[in-house]
Amino acid sequence: MVSLHQLTCFLATYEHGSLTAAAEELGYAQPSVSEQIRTLEKGLGVQLFRRVGRGVVPTTVADTLRPHAEKVLASVDEARQAVRSVKSLETGTIRFGMFGIARLYAGAGLIADVLSRYPGVRVELVGQNSTEVTEDLRRGRLEAAMLAVPNVDSEGMTVLPVAREELVYISADPARLTSPVTAHRLAQAPLVLSETTYRAVDSTRATLRQMLHTTGRNPATRIEVEDVETAVELVGMGYADSVVPKGAALQLLPRLAPQAGWVALRPRQYDTFAVVHRAGAILSPAARLMIELATKRMQAIAEPVTPRPARATVDA
Repeated sequence: MVSLHQLTCFLATYEHGSLTAAAEELGYAQPSVSEQIRTLEKGLGVQLFRRVGRGVVPTTVADTLRPHAEKVLASVDEARQAVRSVKSLETGTIRFGMFGIARLYAGAGLIADVLSRYPGVRVELVGQNSTEVTEDLRRGRLEAAMLAVPNVDSEGMTVLPVAREELVYISADPARLTSPVTAHRLAQAPLVLSETTYRAVDSTRATLRQMLHTTGRNPATRIEVEDVETAVELVGMGYADSVVPKGAALQLLPRLAPQAGWVALRPRQYDTFAVVHRAGAILSPAARLMIELATKRMQAIAEPVTPRPARATVDA
């Protein structure tokens, strides 16, 4: 029977043309390497090396065996790495990027999905805004993330759209919810919008700017805040109206602004959610797991789209 130890000694001897050099590389005694070669030759019934001076020369049989031996040892190494990856996945830390709004109504469920499979892991869900998370991806602090398009700088990135979420208009004034809100009405509405730090690149604001392009105006914000929860609370108090993803409205209105409601925009507007990672990256099992679970979670909440590579641009 051929052993991995025998093949390891064979390849080292083949590469160095010397039993002594092979033994030094492997950290074995030279007689041990010689014994492994003799045992391999006996098991195969062939001669693999001829002694020439202080070295050895491979035979044609050895030339034939070499690529097969390399393939066997490479497969064993891959198997070991796969086992180590699974072990690390079961006991290590999993980090995944997700922007604020998506994390609001999918984050806890996503973490629960992970822990139900791997109760021994530590989970980090990282990020507030897609631009911030994209920078973490670019610097290698994260392997993958679920982000909002179009505020992802796609240079050097693979962007795979997986779902889209309708943007809706929310208000505590029933008279403003009797019909879909047009660009003209939106341009005149006093709004509270979140993501004020990222206002130049926020995906929702970018969509609204595009919608209002024909009016020659930008969304008129009466109030600027950082988080969507505060925006919804202010809507409930009657200080302003807002535009938020439908999933956020369905979750937050009953809790933070029960007297408020929502209506569609005309034409309907959408945020697109995408899986993003560095182009050409070989993703770890942990990253692939998070992509799988985050995609399922987002597609259960928002409207699924067929994942396919896309180029995203930054709305200036």
